[in-house]
Amino acid sequence: MYPLATEKAIGKVEKENVITYIVSNTATKASIKEEFEKAFEVKVSRVNTENLPTNTKKAYIKLAKGFKASDVAVKLKLV
Repeated sequence: MYPLATEKAIGKVEKENVITYIVSNTATKASIKEEFEKAFEVKVSRVNTENLPTNTKKAYIKLAKGFKASDVAVKLKLV
């Protein structure tokens, strides 16, 4: 599991309060949510996933109100 640092992903951090991660193809939405909440001590509102042809998934992790994706991005040194 690692963050995606493309221009589009950074735009989602700023505009939609969403962090984009590349995760294992076997990861479930519930496991992604649980692991992210433990790692960064934030609440996750929802997780959307997209299967990639590289046998991985792209996870869009939307944070709950009261939590800022930009704060998590700073911890990850994305911004």
